[in-house]
Amino acid sequence: MKIGIIGSGNIGGNLGKHWAKAGHEVLFSSRHPEQLGDLVRTSEGNSRVVSVAEAFEAKADVYLLATPYKAIDELAELYAGEYGDRVIIDATNPYPERDGAMAKDVRDSNRNASEYTAMKFNTAKTAKAFNTIKAEHLKDRAWRSTDKIAIPFAAQDADSRAKTQQLIEDIGFDSVYVGDLTSTKQMDPDQKLYGQSVGRQELENLIK
Repeated sequence: MKIGIIGSGNIGGNLGKHWAKAGHEVLFSSRHPEQLGDLVRTSEGNSRVVSVAEAFEAKADVYLLATPYKAIDELAELYAGEYGDRVIIDATNPYPERDGAMAKDVRDSNRNASEYTAMKFNTAKTAKAFNTIKAEHLKDRAWRSTDKIAIPFAAQDADSRAKTQQLIEDIGFDSVYVGDLTSTKQMDPDQKLYGQSVGRQELENLIK
């Protein structure tokens, strides 16, 4: 698959490197693409650095959204013509202390964080994954054949579910489907799946 990484920090950068190693074509992007050269130099496989605009214009099969949560509104508006019918994997989390009133409003509302993202990127097919795992575990505990970490995920439709499950399992994690986006409250910050680095059975026991 061609994968556009929107936000290439600890989560996006490590996932992009893993996916390139797994044989996918990876486009790293951020607001400062000139700072991302080391990601490509240290990646195995097919990857390159592009601007955020170029990543969306590339019509990737999947986009990983790994920016601060406060960027969602602007990204959704700026690139509305580019991501239609594409799969977006939302790895963001709303932290009011970092993201301000917008994140607090989302956390205080009746919708969960992934439903807000899906509403903003309303022509895309949204999934939720990789927002619960600690960055160091994402980096260091991929590619295991035993004692795998299980990654919870949710998806809006069959296509986003299949692609997200594949991308989790391609890099040596187990995937655990929690349901559609209405089921992702338990994945949000301070909820019971957040920060868990456990195996499949233990994760399944935690899920409602």
